[in-house]
Amino acid sequence: MIWLASAATGARAAEAPPRLQFPADFGAHPQSRTEWWYVTGSLQAGARLWGFQVTFFRSTTGVPPDRASRFAATELVFAHAALTDLAAQRLRHDQRIARSGFGIAQASVGDTGVVLRDWRLQRSGSAYHAVVDSDSAGFALALQIAPTQPVLLQGDAGVSRKGPSPEHTSRYYSEPQLAVTGTLTLGHDPVAVDGRAWLDHEWSDAFLPPQAVGWDWIGMNLDDGSALTAFRLRRADGSSVYAGGSFRRGGNDAVRNFAPDELTFTPGRVWQSAASKARYPVQWRVVTPVGAFSVVALLDDQELDSRSSTGAIYWEGLSELRDDSGQRIGRGYLEMTGYAATLRL
Repeated sequence: MIWLASAATGARAAEAPPRLQFPADFGAHPQSRTEWWYVTGSLQAGARLWGFQVTFFRSTTGVPPDRASRFAATELVFAHAALTDLAAQRLRHDQRIARSGFGIAQASVGDTGVVLRDWRLQRSGSAYHAVVDSDSAGFALALQIAPTQPVLLQGDAGVSRKGPSPEHTSRYYSEPQLAVTGTLTLGHDPVAVDGRAWLDHEWSDAFLPPQAVGWDWIGMNLDDGSALTAFRLRRADGSSVYAGGSFRRGGNDAVRNFAPDELTFTPGRVWQSAASKARYPVQWRVVTPVGAFSVVALLDDQELDSRSSTGAIYWEGLSELRDDSGQRIGRGYLEMTGYAATLRL
């Protein structure tokens, strides 16, 4: 999800990655080119439902720290926040960017602690605390996000292939079925909310294969406590460069990882953005080794223009997971990149 970085070295790509160690790997990896902490989920107050996204990114710029002045931008921190208001049929979103340091922006090593001015995502004990306040978008979030299941390592013990060549990988873990409590403020009206969320933390030196223009991704919390991840890297003609994902039936069950040839993404109904003119499939049929599912966006217009920070326009929003009978069996987020323009990583 990050679109600014320096070139990776062949030597680094060839190194065997160490096993993930927690809590250290909850924190930042400044030796990596790009990194993001990505929290999405749903919030409820009575019958009213919202979707939310809080994402922090860090990216190296290619300026060597040992050659730079203290004012040089050797690392940048970005943040995106979004709120899908289903009752109002409206997406609110905001973005920020700053260079690391000077008490303005920081991604801490050793545990999750990402700060950009007064926005933050921090881990204390086992729970995360997310604080976002956007005057321009008219909303604020103050959330406690607590795990209910163990960390889910994606791919091969947290090494997730992203292309046919082995150098296109990321380190990747998820925390599905997170329990959320806190406050959502719209305008000046605070509302107590609770819900479910999903956290992805990913870092990489070489993420996108050269043939890919973008990706399609889902992270779904199923109502029975299961967790489903599915993604594909996509060519300009809509065909798949590479695909992957996982399924865990419960928090203590084994993870079933998906091979690239075990996944099929078939687009359904398409919505066109009036702002960017991009055309996004807002319904999908996703066939996996553990079943076939429909993914249905709960609001068509969940497009985010992040050209003032990460440089891309993308679609990311609250969606339902349905079985073959059309029954809702879960809820989570769908992300689609590279539809407005080729994604540059």
